[in-house]
Amino acid sequence: QVQLVESGGGMVRSGESLSLSCQASGSIVRVNQMSWYRRAPGKQREMVTSISETGEVKYADSVQGRFTLSRDNGKNTIYLQMTNLKPGDMATYTCNAGIWERLRDGVNQRYSPFWGQGTLVTVSS
Repeated sequence: QVQLVESGGGMVRSGESLSLSCQASGSIVRVNQMSWYRRAPGKQREMVTSISETGEVKYADSVQGRFTLSRDNGKNTIYLQMTNLKPGDMATYTCNAGIWERLRDGVNQRYSPFWGQGTLVTVSS
């Protein structure tokens, strides 16, 4: 069973920094894209940033220039460095990845999205 484990959420003040990580583990054949989504109370979920297997990164306009996403394919891990955090960044951040996994029969594979448990980021002003 594949799972994504996130870490790094916490409470900061406006202007401070915080880093998140997400590691995929399990019967993984190949990890395609990995991304971070976030959802604040009363708002729609939005994609914050994504990174392809080859390292191409996209950012939402709201975080462009403040957040930096990177990945370590050897560790199946992505890292999100968030700087100059604002109250508008308060949300539950959830990791997503498209993964080819090896099924229990040890032969067949399946591609599907996986989601982490979510980690809360709180920003006070």
